[in-house]
Amino acid sequence: MHAVLRERLAAAGLTLPEVVPPIAAYVPAVQIGNLIYSSGQLPMVNGALAMTGKVGAGVTPEQAKEMAQVCALNALAAIGTLCNLDDIAQIVKVTGFVASAAGFTGQSTVINGASELFGALFGDGGKHARSAVGVAELPLGAAVEVEVIVALR
Repeated sequence: MHAVLRERLAAAGLTLPEVVPPIAAYVPAVQIGNLIYSSGQLPMVNGALAMTGKVGAGVTPEQAKEMAQVCALNALAAIGTLCNLDDIAQIVKVTGFVASAAGFTGQSTVINGASELFGALFGDGGKHARSAVGVAELPLGAAVEVEVIVALR
């Protein structure tokens, strides 16, 4: 299950995490036809939030970019509850939210952490539409949140 993707992750020095349990009234992902929508994923590692704070005040853009990659891995884990990840044909849309300090405008660079990961894992199938949005606060004080829509073969 997910053999090809696991090999690509291993080549990048990464592993697919366990699915993060929902922290409120939602499910990790929903499938409609050949599209799967992940819920927003926080940078949870081993059941704990990896980093809190606002980007531009306590959290550097580089740290936040790493957290966006963690969020993207968590989104893949959530999507993998509904399909074999090797059946992903296209990353359709990535929406990233960045808890931003006043004056921070580098949200797009932060969310590149997710976008670049998808490009590395899926090649042309990793090219996607995207939104990168600065927000005042995120759940649990997270610095970044990412949601993903994928299309299956």
